[in-house]
Amino acid sequence: MIPDGTYTATVDRFEDDLAVLLVEEDGRDIDQLVVDRDDLPWRARKQNSVLTVTVSDGEYKNGTYKPDETEERTEAAQSRFDRLSRRPPQDDES
Repeated sequence: MIPDGTYTATVDRFEDDLAVLLVEEDGRDIDQLVVDRDDLPWRARKQNSVLTVTVSDGEYKNGTYKPDETEERTEAAQSRFDRLSRRPPQDDES
């Protein structure tokens, strides 16, 4: 069970009308929360959205969408993908 407190969470996926949030502490995933999609802020109802969430008695109580952090993480992930998708330099001396 997640201790009471405020955390950063990312919308990992949706399963029917439920959202699975990955809850972070000190930049590491520590647990997950399953939340009704309709309980999320409307702008956070998409995969990879970043929120600040409040947990009480091990349950999601509320969340605040973080648009700037969502955008930063999306851009960082795209940059990593772009770097990994480039072909390595060819060794012409072979």
